[in-house]
Amino acid sequence: MKAKTVLPAVAMTAVSMVLTLAVVVMWLGTAMPWPVALVVGLGIDGGWLATLAYERRLAAQGDHSSAVTGVGWGFGLIATGVLIAHALTAEESTGAWLAVAWLPIAAKALWLVHGLWERTALTPGALGAIRGIQQEARDEAAVARARLRADAATEETRLTAVTAAGARVARVQAKTAATLAGAWSTLESARQGEDTGRALTCVTTPVTPGVTPDVTPRWELPVWGPMEPVSALALESAPALTDAQLDALVDSIRHSQTPALSYREMAIRFRAAGHSASEVRLRAAWKRVVA
Repeated sequence: MKAKTVLPAVAMTAVSMVLTLAVVVMWLGTAMPWPVALVVGLGIDGGWLATLAYERRLAAQGDHSSAVTGVGWGFGLIATGVLIAHALTAEESTGAWLAVAWLPIAAKALWLVHGLWERTALTPGALGAIRGIQQEARDEAAVARARLRADAATEETRLTAVTAAGARVARVQAKTAATLAGAWSTLESARQGEDTGRALTCVTTPVTPGVTPDVTPRWELPVWGPMEPVSALALESAPALTDAQLDALVDSIRHSQTPALSYREMAIRFRAAGHSASEVRLRAAWKRVVA
């Protein structure tokens, strides 16, 4: 993985250094002896290479120097400026020289990218752990989506079944209501009919006192609708038994059979006979009778 970033930077640096040295020798060689031009070119490339080596040493130690980085970028700009100046003063192939003038800056940028990669690089173990966590998260998300889809399908099936059952119930109720309405209409027509009334009078005369053929009886239909429940307070409650009466009843029921009955059997027969008393009073009467 490290070679993917360092090899392009090394190749670009080598190409830019060779190109800078060649341009300086060709360009300045016409104005000064070529050994001097060679020294100038080697000085530019050497300064750039020295600052790059020192910067890489600091990066290996986990350190960083803004001054060294600035000097390195300065040598890169000088090399780029030399290439641009040569391209502008060249009589031929100006565009071609300008096209390669960016190589020193590009080499410096590649080393910057390599430095950023080194600062963010992780070990294979850490990368494996990250991949495992990501895979686990994807698995959980897939399971959650499948569960949600299954729940949605189940709910849709349930709602469809409930809706269908409700529709069937509604159809049955509507059909029953229509049948009852027709029957009620028929009964009402029979009640209102004059001939029907006479026929019913003739039939019921032997069993209905006070009904004569001259009198048309009123046949009332039963009420079809909600009925009001009878309140419990409206029922007449039987008078409560006194203790003496309760003791006498308990004693007579107890000795109504030989051997004498147990309390449970006595209580069953007491209530079956229609008598009413609370369980507390009945048990107290039993204790008084047995004592």
